[in-house]
Amino acid sequence: MLRNRLESIEARINDACRRAGRKREEVTLIAVSKTKPAEMVEEVYGAGIRCFGENKVQELSEKYEKLPKDIHWHMIGHLQRNKVKSVVGIAELIHSVDSLRLADAIDKEAQKKGIRAKILIEVNMAREDSKFGIMPEEALDFVKEAAKLTNIQVQGLMTIAPFVADPEENRKYFSALRKLSVDISKEKVNNVCMGVLSMGMTNDFEVAIEEGATMVRIGTAIFGERNYAV
Repeated sequence: MLRNRLESIEARINDACRRAGRKREEVTLIAVSKTKPAEMVEEVYGAGIRCFGENKVQELSEKYEKLPKDIHWHMIGHLQRNKVKSVVGIAELIHSVDSLRLADAIDKEAQKKGIRAKILIEVNMAREDSKFGIMPEEALDFVKEAAKLTNIQVQGLMTIAPFVADPEENRKYFSALRKLSVDISKEKVNNVCMGVLSMGMTNDFEVAIEEGATMVRIGTAIFGERNYAV
């Protein structure tokens, strides 16, 4: 079942890349395994997937301990400063940095561990009250300030688009994030690379790819519906 789902998603990613005139290798599939047991992650791992995303720090830590060490873990959920020490050094990329206080906490923990933590800046492109992320007009100044921290590296931007019936409704947000990324890149800020655009999920990842996504975060289409009662 999971392999069939993965094959279907892979075909859809390939088709979206073809429509956009892009190469398949330009897009990284992150399998979002939140609330799903390690056994299901192992099955997806067995099908060749190596990038997995988690929303909760505790789940990330537990699965990191149980599962193969060549997995590339991504922290994609909201991150509290008091949980930073459990993520830095485990997550290859933290997608959800939305405050300078959080960036500073990540920087300090990375310094303690002798590493440079890679982060994305979360931007609330649709300006939804229910979502985290900085406003688009704040992004450049935010990036400039975050870039002063020497133990982190800004790798790009992330957004969570609204849940909509028609994915085309989110095209404007994906397009705007890509433009914002290009505009920031033109500033040539030291310690900043705008190589990553993390956008698009199960409902709208094809549109996101057409608009330049380099990482898509897909959970339900791979693992099935979540059981939040667990």
